[in-house]
Amino acid sequence: MKKTFDFLELQGISYTFMDYKKQKPSLALLEQLSKKVGFSVLINTKGTTYKKMSEEQKQALGKENAALQLLVENPSMIKRPILSYPDGSLVIGFDPEQIQSKKNNHHP
Repeated sequence: MKKTFDFLELQGISYTFMDYKKQKPSLALLEQLSKKVGFSVLINTKGTTYKKMSEEQKQALGKENAALQLLVENPSMIKRPILSYPDGSLVIGFDPEQIQSKKNNHHP
């Protein structure tokens, strides 16, 4: 997240940070995000939480309802950052080019 914060500040992009490790996201929020990008995009399969899961839990991640419930219970397994823009579009993960592109599209 530090890379993201530093990049946003360097680019002069204002943001509001929601720390879903401290305040778990609601199932409704994850359902909204899933409708936009697909639930599998939200899952961080490179993190420790995912790697420690049982095979049964990993298989459950293939079904949207089960996957979203596991993300609510294990928010550290949500891919970060999720940047939400005023037009409703999203950028999932740290992608400087995509973030810069969104900035250029939102600021004439």
